[in-house]
Amino acid sequence: MSRLIKHSQYVPVDVLKRLEQARHNAGLAEEPVSEEAPSEAPVHDVAREEAEQARKQMLKDAQEFAEGQVRSASEEAERIVEAAQAEAEEWWRQRREQDEHLVEAVKAEAYQQGYREGLAQAEQDMARKLEQMMEEARIVLQEAYSAKDVIIQEAEPFLVDLSCSIAEKIVDKQLTVEPEFTLELIRKNLARKREQGVISLCVSPAQFTFVNAAREELSLAVDSQAELQILPDSTVKDQGCVIRSSFGSIDARIDTQLAEIKKELLRIALDNEDSRNGEDDAGQRTL
Repeated sequence: MSRLIKHSQYVPVDVLKRLEQARHNAGLAEEPVSEEAPSEAPVHDVAREEAEQARKQMLKDAQEFAEGQVRSASEEAERIVEAAQAEAEEWWRQRREQDEHLVEAVKAEAYQQGYREGLAQAEQDMARKLEQMMEEARIVLQEAYSAKDVIIQEAEPFLVDLSCSIAEKIVDKQLTVEPEFTLELIRKNLARKREQGVISLCVSPAQFTFVNAAREELSLAVDSQAELQILPDSTVKDQGCVIRSSFGSIDARIDTQLAEIKKELLRIALDNEDSRNGEDDAGQRTL
C-alpha cells in the first residue's frame, strides 16, 4: 500500500509547469477590463478562452497521466503481490520438501536403528537358545552314555553266555563236518606232552574208532620212547580229548575250553564294571 500511495502522489515536473502556466494565464484572464481600452475586449476574450481550453486540456492530461500512474502502480502492486505469493508458495513448497526429506531421513534412521536393535536382540536370543540346546544335548549325551554303560553291564553276562553257546555249536559243527580238525586238535595237545612213559589219550566213545585208526599218525606227535594209549572215556562228550601221564593231565575237551573262555570273559566284564563304577564315583566327588 505504501508503494501505491507514493505512486499516486507523484506528479512530474513538466506537468507541474504546465499547471502553473495554466493558472497564470487564468489569472490574467480574470483581471478587470479597463474602460479605457474597450477595443481590446475581444482580444482578451480570445486569450481567456484559449487559456481556459489550455487549462482544461492540461487538467485532462494531468488527470489521464495520474490515472495512468495509478493503473501502473496498481499493476505493479499486483505483480509484486503475485511475485510475493509465488515466492511464498515456492518457499512453502521447498519447506515441505525439506520436511518430507527430513521425515524420510528420520524414518530411515529409525528403521536402521530398529533393525540393528532387532538384530542384536535376535543374536542374543539365538545365543541363549543355542547355549540351552547345547546344555540339553550334553545332558542327553551323558544320559545316553550312562544308559549304554548300564545296557552293556546288564548285557555282558548274557552276551558271554550267548557267544560261548554259539562258539560251541560252531566248533562242534565244524569238527563234525571236517573230522581232520579233531585229529589236528589232538596232535597239538599231544605235542605238549614231550615225555617218556605211558601217555593215555582219552576220547569220547563215539570218536574212539576214528581216533584209534590214526594211532600211527598221532604217535609221531609224542616222544619216540613214549607209549601212546588210546582209550574211550565217557567223561569226554565231544570231539576233544583228555591226555594223562605220570606228570599230569591236559584237559582238551571243547566244553572245558569254552567254559574257561567264558569264565575269563566274565571276569574281564566284572573288572570293567568295577573300573567304570570307580570312575563314576570319582567324577561325582569332583562335581
